[in-house]
Amino acid sequence: MGADQRRAARQERSTPLVAELEAWMRDHRASLSRHAPVAQAMDYMLRRWEGFTRFLDDGRVCLTNNAAERALRGIALGRKAWLFAGSDRGAERAAVMYSLIGTARLNDIDPQAWLADVLARIADTPQNRLSELLPWNWRAACHPGSLAA
Repeated sequence: MGADQRRAARQERSTPLVAELEAWMRDHRASLSRHAPVAQAMDYMLRRWEGFTRFLDDGRVCLTNNAAERALRGIALGRKAWLFAGSDRGAERAAVMYSLIGTARLNDIDPQAWLADVLARIADTPQNRLSELLPWNWRAACHPGSLAA
């Protein structure tokens, strides 16, 4: 299902429910003390209502954060291993590499192929063209077999 189809389905099914939820929250919020934890949660949600409802107009927006949580799972599982980076500088290097590899994955690029190519080309790349080796720019210069499956 494409983004346009998802948007149309959300408009049809979710828009009435979201409008009903907003009306209910605003109605019930008025009867709560401002110090009540539920009131604070409602205020938080209502202040961010535009961001919450963005999924109705953009079919590319995921309804859950499952993909982000799955992406962070490896970091959470390796948390104890990261304590042994050797030094603050080593930990910073590891964080940079982890970010670049994650960015390659987000751009549908095989991190191993990208990193091997970048390491082979970086010494001969002028400093003003280093941005061409970043994952989101690298795709145009890569070979067809280098994209992630």
